Amino acid sequence: MKIKVFLLSILLASFFVTAANAGTGGWYNVKDYGAKGDGQTINTVAINAAIDEAVKNGGGTILFPAGNYLSYSIHLQNNISLYLDQGAVLIGAKEVGGVGYDDPEPSTPYEAYQDFGHNHWKNSLIWGIELHDISIRGEGMIWGRDLTHTNRAVKGGGNKAIGLKLCRNVTIKDISILHGGHFGILATGVDNLTLSNLRIDTDCDGFDIDCCKNVRIDNCTVNSPFDDAICLKSSFALGQPRATENVTIANCQVSGYEMGTLLDGTFKRTYKEYQPNSCPNGRIKLGTESTGGFRNITIVNCVFDFSFGLALETVDGAPLENVNISNLTMRDIVDCPIFLRLGARMRCPPSTPMSVCRRINISNVVVHNAHYKSGCIISGLPGHNIEDLELSNIQIHYEGGGTKEMTSRQVEEYAKDYPEPQDFGTMPSYGFFFRHVKNLRVHDVAVAFMSEEQRPPFVLDDVEDAAFHHITGQKATGAPSFVLNNIRDFTVQQCKGLKDLAIPLAKKRKL
Repeated sequence: MKIKVFLLSILLASFFVTAANAGTGGWYNVKDYGAKGDGQTINTVAINAAIDEAVKNGGGTILFPAGNYLSYSIHLQNNISLYLDQGAVLIGAKEVGGVGYDDPEPSTPYEAYQDFGHNHWKNSLIWGIELHDISIRGEGMIWGRDLTHTNRAVKGGGNKAIGLKLCRNVTIKDISILHGGHFGILATGVDNLTLSNLRIDTDCDGFDIDCCKNVRIDNCTVNSPFDDAICLKSSFALGQPRATENVTIANCQVSGYEMGTLLDGTFKRTYKEYQPNSCPNGRIKLGTESTGGFRNITIVNCVFDFSFGLALETVDGAPLENVNISNLTMRDIVDCPIFLRLGARMRCPPSTPMSVCRRINISNVVVHNAHYKSGCIISGLPGHNIEDLELSNIQIHYEGGGTKEMTSRQVEEYAKDYPEPQDFGTMPSYGFFFRHVKNLRVHDVAVAFMSEEQRPPFVLDDVEDAAFHHITGQKATGAPSFVLNNIRDFTVQQCKGLKDLAIPLAKKRKL
C-alpha cells in the first residue's frame, strides 16, 4: 500500500510540473533574449521579445535575474508575469533627443475633467491595456530614475512606473518601487486587483486606484512626501462615470519621510521644502477626482506617520457611500487627522448631478501630536449635507497653540475650490469642526492638547440630528466645550463637564 501511495505521489508531482510548464511556456530569462543587467544597456527590445515569445506559448513568467536593467516602455500582454528576482533593478531610462518611452494616447474630449496623468497610460515604464491575468512579482525593485512627474507631456518621456487600463485579474506583489514618476501605480478600470506587500518610496502619488472594482491592498508601505500615498479616485478618464467600489485597504503604513529614506531605513524628515509653508503629505485619500463615486470601501489596521491624515472627498458630482474605517494609528500628523469634504468643484460633464456623501463609520482611531491649525474638518455644503456619519472610540492629542482670536473666525465655504484641508486655514475649533451634517453620531471620543489652547474642542454649524455621548474635550478655563450655530435636534449625554440635555433648536449657543 505504501509503495502505491509513493508511486501515486510521484505521478501527481510529475503531472503538476508538466501542467505548470505546458501551455504557459514556463520561465523566460530576459538575458536569453539579449538583455544585459549592466546598468548601461537599454534593454527594451530584449524584454519585449521575451514577452512576445512567452505569449506564443500561451503565457509565462519573464525572469529578471540580479542586475540593473535600463528600459523604456515594456508592453504587458495576457497571461504574463514579470518576476524581478532579488537584486534585480528595472530602471526607467532617460529619453534622448525625444526618443524613449511610448507616446501618450491621443487627446480625447474628456481630458478636461482630470489631470494629464490620468488620461494616459502608454508613456509608462510598464503598461497594459485591455489585458487579463497579469502579474508583477518578486523581491526586486522598479526604479523610475528618469521618469517625470510633471502634469504634461514630455516628448519621449515616461510619466509613471506602472500604467494599467481596463484590465482584470491583476496581482502586483512583493516588489519595491523607488521614484515612480507621476504615479507609482496607476490602475484605471482594473477589476480584481491585488496589491500586496509592496514598498513604495516616491515623491508623487504612490497608488492611484481609479474606477476599479474588487480591489485588495494589504501589507503595503508607501512613502510619498509631496503627494498622496494610497489614493482612490473615480475620474472620467474612461469617457463615462465608473465607481471605485468593493475595496479593502488593510495593514498598510503611509508616511511623508524624505524620498528614498523609507527604503534605506533612515526615515529622514529633513526636506527644506517642508518649511515654512509646506509639509509632508503621504496620506490615504478618497478623491479628488470623483465623477464616478466610491462605494463599499473598508480601511482597517493602518498606520500614518509624519503625514497628513485620512481624507474622504467627493467634489465632482458622485456618491461617496458605505465606507467603514477602523483601527487607525497616527503620529506626528501635520494637518487635519480626519477630513471629510462634500464640495462642488464639479470638474465633470455638465449633466452630472451634485455629489452626495453618506453612510460612513470611522472608529478606533488613536492620534498623537496632530498639528494645531485645522483639527478634524467635516464639511458639506448648504443644502447638501454629509449624512449618516458615526465617529466612535477616537482619541486625538493635538500639539496646541490656538489663540482666543482664532475662535471668532468665520470659515468660508470654499465650495468650488480644490478640496484641501490646508486651504480652510486656521479653524475656530481645535478638535472637530462639523458643518452641513445630518444624522451625526459621536461617542467615546476624547480630544486634548499638549500646550496652551484657547479654542473650544467642538464647533457645530448647520447640523441636524446630532448626538454626542461619552465625550471628553479638554478646554482652557472659561472656554466652552461646544459652540453651536444653527443646530436642530442636538443631544449630549455623559459628556465630561456637561449635564445631559437635549436642544431642539439653537441659533447660537455655547455649552
